[in-house]
Amino acid sequence: MGPRILVVEDDTDTAHVVRAYLERDGFEVEVARDGVTGLELAMQHAPDLVVLDWMLPGLDGLSFLRTLRRGRSLPVIMLTARTEEGDRIAGLEAGADDYVAKPFSPRELSARVRAVLRRAASAEAEPHAVVDVAGLHLDGARRRVEAHGQALELSALEFDLLATLAAAPGRVFTRNELIERVWGPDFTGVDRVVDVHVSNLRQKLEAAGARGVVGTVRGVGYRLEAP
Repeated sequence: MGPRILVVEDDTDTAHVVRAYLERDGFEVEVARDGVTGLELAMQHAPDLVVLDWMLPGLDGLSFLRTLRRGRSLPVIMLTARTEEGDRIAGLEAGADDYVAKPFSPRELSARVRAVLRRAASAEAEPHAVVDVAGLHLDGARRRVEAHGQALELSALEFDLLATLAAAPGRVFTRNELIERVWGPDFTGVDRVVDVHVSNLRQKLEAAGARGVVGTVRGVGYRLEAP
């Protein structure tokens, strides 16, 4: 069987189309019609990826994401009719790895699923070192981070961003470089996604007392501020 995809979508026609296309492309698909059931399946069965609608009965997509991120770092693609920039940013800030707007191309969605899964597999396959810098301890093999001895709960993308910056302290990475290294060459979104995830990362670092670790070089990108 192929990778296991959980589709959380209350619209019967949309769920049917998504399931048909993904199964045609070799994925094993399970469908949940409400947010509560979907979250239970995601937490208990740990699929390889979740395709998540925003407007769901029982538990909306953003609440689903925030709850999921407290327990698991599964890749999530949001599939929703909410297409305003503020909505896209809210979804990314809640922890989405990608965002597909309705009406959508099923072929594009399947390609996005494959791209996100490749990024996740690449992150797991790469050898990771232990890095100690700027009060941070990164254990790449275990994908764990501590700031001043306090463990941080980071999403997979947040960890990969921090690990990329920490591998070359003081070096400035452009947004495009970070997209290439973290999201991969198949990413088709906008570079604003980098700013959103860096902002989330900073909030978690600052909550652990690691303020000012990730610096901004205006008009260029980001760097790890090593002493």
